[in-house]
Amino acid sequence: MNKENMVTPAPDSQVRMYTGRISGHRRTPITWEKFMAHLKTITYHKLLVFEGCWKVGLYRQGIMHDLSKYSPTEFMVGARYYQGDRSPNNAEREELGYSSSWLHHKGRNRHHFEYWVDYNFRGKEEASPLVPVKMPGRYVVEMLMDRIAACKTYLGEAYTDDAPLNYF
Repeated sequence: MNKENMVTPAPDSQVRMYTGRISGHRRTPITWEKFMAHLKTITYHKLLVFEGCWKVGLYRQGIMHDLSKYSPTEFMVGARYYQGDRSPNNAEREELGYSSSWLHHKGRNRHHFEYWVDYNFRGKEEASPLVPVKMPGRYVVEMLMDRIAACKTYLGEAYTDDAPLNYF
């Protein structure tokens, strides 16, 4: 490689690796209390989804539901931004402009409709660059159980049967 064609930083400048985080931003700390509260919340949510899936015969999906939430990529973000009354992904999104945990989660869990969106390479130029892919019925049912469980988890005593419909 020719050294004349290489891009090099100015002699007095610092070069930092891109991390996807705001430069110089101090991240919200993880406390033991938030760590344990988040663990309790996601486990309770998972149990509610398990019960709902079990009632409709989706045994494997009930067992496997949201296991990625226990992965370090998702769990540590959840513990860091835990608030108890809403998804920690929203708090991360507010602070950073995106949610790394959500991007990880939706790409691994078929019960999220975002999993079933793909690029449109055959569409007309003015058409949307994204297209929906048909979501199998069993994942639609799991998505409903997930929404009901999330509302019960975050609303607690204030939960009503119309809460999952009012989510969006």
